[in-house]
Amino acid sequence: MQIETRAIQPATESVSSHRRRTRLWYILRRWPVIPVVILFLLVLSGVFAPFVSPAEPTFTNLRERNAPPVWMDGGTTKHLLGADPLGRDLLSRIIHGARVSLLVVGVSIGAGLAVGVSLGLMAGYYGGWWDEIIMRLADTSRAVPFILIALVAAIVFGQKLTVILAILAFATWPVFARQVRAEVLVLRGMDYVSVARVLGAPSMRIMRRHILPGLINTVVVLATLQVGTLILTEAILSFLGAGIPPPTPAWGVMIADGQDYLTNAWWVSFFPGLAIVLTVTAFNFMGDWLRDHFDPRLRQLE
Repeated sequence: MQIETRAIQPATESVSSHRRRTRLWYILRRWPVIPVVILFLLVLSGVFAPFVSPAEPTFTNLRERNAPPVWMDGGTTKHLLGADPLGRDLLSRIIHGARVSLLVVGVSIGAGLAVGVSLGLMAGYYGGWWDEIIMRLADTSRAVPFILIALVAAIVFGQKLTVILAILAFATWPVFARQVRAEVLVLRGMDYVSVARVLGAPSMRIMRRHILPGLINTVVVLATLQVGTLILTEAILSFLGAGIPPPTPAWGVMIADGQDYLTNAWWVSFFPGLAIVLTVTAFNFMGDWLRDHFDPRLRQLE
């Protein structure tokens, strides 16, 4: 009996361990746990950057220029992720760069969403000349090379935060306008909208009370997907010298600072690039999950 009990116990533990792994995999697949953790750390770093960063992001010390990370030869705990060519702490600049990214994305998404949703709602509901003019404006803004506009704006107006915010908002509104217009073309033919129109409800009230609530899910998903694109775009513009002006700690600027030191100080560009990759990937996964969660047809496939 003792031999049989000892033989059964390892098998039971193996089955229990397999169940735990299966359940853990189900949770990770069913819920966006990892993206939520990454975004939580991003928001936490951005909001409380002055309290969590180990040093001032603009403090320079040329004696510690290109200092390696703590786990490499010559690294110290003073610079956990190393230092840049001016001796500034890399971890502190990445943390403060998260605040810059949140500010840029928040303002750009807010402005682009407000303009795009309003114009898309009008184009889809009224149709006719409204639809023609708004959609041609959207086509024109999408047809002009965005990078070229950003470079010209940086030359004319200079490297300013307000300029980059306006450029990113200009690039965002057509995306919302097109999607909202397509949704409104479907919703305006619904029975409850027709009944409200027959009862004499004003057009603005119909759009605000009956059509706009049906667009919230689409707008939330689209905004989440656009956040990753805007972060990547801001980093590209900063890398090209048309984005956030130095010495403001922006991830794109930090990558540009390390492009001449990739052979002997690879960490200067690597860690800001890693922050961009993780943030963009997390927002994209979050957008995909929200799309699947809000769409009942996709929920039936789970």
